[in-house]
Amino acid sequence: MTLQLLLVEDKDRTAQQILSILAETPFEVTRAKDGLGGLNQAKKSLYDVVLIDHKMPLMDGLTLLKNLRDVKGYEQTPLLFMTTDDPRQIADKAVKLGADAVLAKPVEQHMLLTEIQRLAPRHVA
Repeated sequence: MTLQLLLVEDKDRTAQQILSILAETPFEVTRAKDGLGGLNQAKKSLYDVVLIDHKMPLMDGLTLLKNLRDVKGYEQTPLLFMTTDDPRQIADKAVKLGADAVLAKPVEQHMLLTEIQRLAPRHVA
């Protein structure tokens, strides 16, 4: 079963790193290059997991978190927030706005896959 993951990341290099990590998973990945594009993509299709960058043009990741939780079908969808800032400093705010987990960038393969497994066990074998 193919599962849908939305990656919202503006930096090509970071997106490629994450895509290579996810290549061995059952996810089909769609990428949006900014927060507004991510919100629009989420409104068009329902994704099983969403990975969200913190600092992006047009709409930052914190604003996207808040807006995604208001989109029908995304009330319980696992949302993973990624930041280059100290995750301990941003985690409380991100969780209050809807994040299920906060990961430090650059994202480590083990951490990303562990969090996806923890948050969406029915989606990952």
